[in-house]
Amino acid sequence: MKKGILLLLLYLSFCLSCFSNLQDNKNIRILTYNIWYGFKKKPDRKKEWIDYIKSLNSDIIALQELNGFTEEVLAKNAKSWGHPHTALLKEDGFPTGITSKYPIKNLEKITEGYHHGMLSCKIGGLQIYVIHLHPGHWEIRHREVDLLLETLMNHKPGEPILLVGDFNTFSIHDKKYYDQTPDIIPFFRRLDQRWKSNRNLRDDQLDYTHLNKFENAGYIDLIAERRANFMGTFPTKLRLDEDNGPDRRLDYFFANKELSIRCKLAKYLVNPKTDLLSDHYPAIAEFSLD
Repeated sequence: MKKGILLLLLYLSFCLSCFSNLQDNKNIRILTYNIWYGFKKKPDRKKEWIDYIKSLNSDIIALQELNGFTEEVLAKNAKSWGHPHTALLKEDGFPTGITSKYPIKNLEKITEGYHHGMLSCKIGGLQIYVIHLHPGHWEIRHREVDLLLETLMNHKPGEPILLVGDFNTFSIHDKKYYDQTPDIIPFFRRLDQRWKSNRNLRDDQLDYTHLNKFENAGYIDLIAERRANFMGTFPTKLRLDEDNGPDRRLDYFFANKELSIRCKLAKYLVNPKTDLLSDHYPAIAEFSLD
């Protein structure tokens, strides 16, 4: 009995310490990264990827394409970059996951209605949704967006909410760049021909209305608001031997007004290292907790 009470006290002390440290830091840094097939392809990049993740000292990391990962594998990897708290959406297909320095609360793992599933949780007072929308069909993406928007309506007013990850679609803020990219429509024609189940193009055009729905609901594209120039997040230089099309922005941070006013930094990490660590570039954001 005494041993059990002692363990409980130690656990409570640890949790209180985590929350105290979170408040002491005043800021929270969040990274999102699509890691490409869970390192099943070109696995030799994993060590360098982990070293790079360590160097960023993020408080929370949202991950996509954790193919082949188990809860145990994710937890073991996360410990190497200083995160004792982890959650994996599922162990089949293309899972999303999240790792954190701080406790993960209100965890929900939803697979029905979403092609890759939807992972949501609360960390340090932030409600976070880890996104990975359908990779190849504009109509399915709309169904996923509509389903998520229904869920978002259930949150209390004033609650800070972050949507983060690989949205696999296009922003109206990038239309000027895409309009000046001659191969982008022909590429998606080729892609939809290659994969008969795909319908990336809507009436032979890019569909900007998925992300418009989030913005119409009050969510803000944090990077578009802060950047000087367009920067794509896919493809990187990792798969130059494949036809992956022109640069495009697929990875985003969307925050509601309550959280967006706390945003101090939001940017893509494009450099010689991230050129070869995955087929997507990562993005990082920092928020004030004051």
